[in-house]
Amino acid sequence: MILCLNCGSSSVKAAWVEPAPGRPGAHRRLREANVAGAAPEEIATALRQVVPEGAAPVAVAHRVVHGGPSYSRATRIDAGVAARLRELVPLAPLHMPASLMGIEAATQRWPDRPQIACFDTAFHASMPELARRLPLPLEVLGGEVRRYGFHGLSYAHVMWTLGQQAPRRIVIAHLGGGASLVAVADGRAVDTTMGFTPTGGVPMGTRTGDLDPGVLFYLARERGLKVEELERLCEQQAGLRGVGGSADVRELTARAPHDHAAALALALFAYEVRKAIGAFAAVLGGVDLLVFTGGIGEHAAQVRADACAGLEHLGIRLDAVRNGAASEVISAVESACLVRVIAADEEAQMAREARAVL
Repeated sequence: MILCLNCGSSSVKAAWVEPAPGRPGAHRRLREANVAGAAPEEIATALRQVVPEGAAPVAVAHRVVHGGPSYSRATRIDAGVAARLRELVPLAPLHMPASLMGIEAATQRWPDRPQIACFDTAFHASMPELARRLPLPLEVLGGEVRRYGFHGLSYAHVMWTLGQQAPRRIVIAHLGGGASLVAVADGRAVDTTMGFTPTGGVPMGTRTGDLDPGVLFYLARERGLKVEELERLCEQQAGLRGVGGSADVRELTARAPHDHAAALALALFAYEVRKAIGAFAAVLGGVDLLVFTGGIGEHAAQVRADACAGLEHLGIRLDAVRNGAASEVISAVESACLVRVIAADEEAQMAREARAVL
């Protein structure tokens, strides 16, 4: 058994998984837990709920949001790696402290079992310099300020699911509370919407996505907002919540027919996703396959329909019945681009990566 531990900024997810029969690399959950909060007490609660009494995992796989410039693949955690991860906290201050708490808790409980860090940034390590470079002077950028990309474990699972069926030009849209898209050419990430932090890219549940930096300069200068207030605004009060008053797409969808703000929030989200798909079609020279994954990507049929509307010139046409039923394939028969819905399973990908390290 492998314990997969995902300590986020506001919740702790844990899964007790084992290899599944059939395709090599397949895993199945035997137990799982999702606990609100991200403190040591919540981590302990999640471990109690998911690990059978008296049992111990062969290894613990930890989702670590940021690997910085140092880590481009899953890595066994020792004292040196743990110290380096602590140095990376400024790159993802909302997520890294929780990951470190999870690592510490699991190490204390099972000091003789391998702890494996699985990085969300690793999938994007193949991006060319053209996609990674930020337009600032090198002396300002240093070695760590660049575009990284996130949701890599989700993207890697999609690619594993596609296997030998993966075509050459793929756009994957991971749409959830956090949302991003990636362009994949010949199995390798070549561009993505998120950048230096998980706040960039398309608007999200509570995050701005890409934003003219002049807006922040103006708010600091004219409204007197401090750095901490700007950070909280961009990460916790923006996106769908900032426009529509809620980060929950289900609530916004219910309100949209009679609430302009809710309808605008959903339309803005789908519009930005649609623009990103078009931009990545330009990067790839066309799209052979479009994949929706993540909570919104898997369950919000109207968001998928709105995101694809107007992309007929790229060969993207949805079948309304298939899309409404969230079938695995939702593209129309005449669509030149296949459109699929693939369930996210970051824990299965973590287990695969942990076994590869072992």
